[in-house]
Amino acid sequence: MEFTGLIIEAIKFIFPAYCANAIPVIAGGGCPIDFGKNFCDGKPIFGKNKTFRGFLSGLTVGTLIGFIETIFSPQYPFHFGFLLSLGALIGDLAGSFVKRRFGLKPGALLPVVDQVDFIVGALLFSFPFFFKLFTVQFVVIIFAITIPLHLITNFIAYKLGLKKHPW
Repeated sequence: MEFTGLIIEAIKFIFPAYCANAIPVIAGGGCPIDFGKNFCDGKPIFGKNKTFRGFLSGLTVGTLIGFIETIFSPQYPFHFGFLLSLGALIGDLAGSFVKRRFGLKPGALLPVVDQVDFIVGALLFSFPFFFKLFTVQFVVIIFAITIPLHLITNFIAYKLGLKKHPW
């Protein structure tokens, strides 16, 4: 596959994860996933910004986007959007868990982790089903696109008043 085609395929593949990660900023709120409980170290498990509504809305939208993609790209089975979305959201929770262990408050910046946690989760969850796609070049393209795109979209969300911090 030519390089431009590989870039397009990488974006198309990872798009449900992008949507799953972004929607909780808009649709989140409500009861925290960790119920406000602390871990054995006395720090919050995930923090107040990780909510059931955000998780479920991200999972729903990402899965729906993935389903729509399967209509136009039959090489993807119907469950690929669900796997990518679930992985992205679990990856984001893992990033929040790590940030809490470092004593960072919800919304605080942890460079690199904040930009890639959801992608790592999405790729890990989808790998067993799509390992043939996962060339080094494919994965590098996904990360190379994601990091600046994540920074730009977060800055836009901040300017629109959807986020308290530009990261």
